[in-house]
Amino acid sequence: MAKRDRARSERNILKAARMEFAKSGYAGARVEKIGSRAKVSKGMIYHCFGSKDGLFVAVLEELYQRLNESNGELVINDCEPVEGIQRLTAHTFRYFAENPEFIILVNSENLMKGKHLKKSKTMREMFRPVYDKLDYLLKTGAEQGIFRKDVETTHFYISIVALGYFFLSNRYTLGVVFDSDLFSEDILDQRLQHIQEIVLGYLSNSSDQTSLLPSV
Repeated sequence: MAKRDRARSERNILKAARMEFAKSGYAGARVEKIGSRAKVSKGMIYHCFGSKDGLFVAVLEELYQRLNESNGELVINDCEPVEGIQRLTAHTFRYFAENPEFIILVNSENLMKGKHLKKSKTMREMFRPVYDKLDYLLKTGAEQGIFRKDVETTHFYISIVALGYFFLSNRYTLGVVFDSDLFSEDILDQRLQHIQEIVLGYLSNSSDQTSLLPSV
């Protein structure tokens, strides 16, 4: 098979697999259905990815690579620290909101204790660019005296992700519990503003925890 044809087949397989895994979960997904969606044989899938496990690893890598590329396009190093943090927080939240398959598949992988991601040879370096950008903003803000100096970058980024991720991954149940529609754009905007207020309030180097918040 020509390299161009194989590359096209692999792209089609990954797209079909992403849809099937998101719809049926890892256990429920069937290689035959993926082949049907991609219009290739089951044998072709095994030829390209080795196994169902290998295919799921490839799907996860592609999802994280897309996030990595999206993070790479985020320009924040030239921003003032507060604006940079606001942009990063909004970018992270919006990415998850606009890519629900990411949440579904990552939730599925967590149920399997991350066993597929552990097999990835590229995963551990994918977050280095956004980590470095965030680390720069935190250090710059601390040097300017507007951010506290004891912020650990990894924990802080996990908190930014968690504040949006939990809300977005649990909107159905939270909507029932609080009898609210949590899918409107207005609600998303309100949630993002709330997250930014929490994040900036934590970073503040002042006893006045609202000092970093933009005036209304």
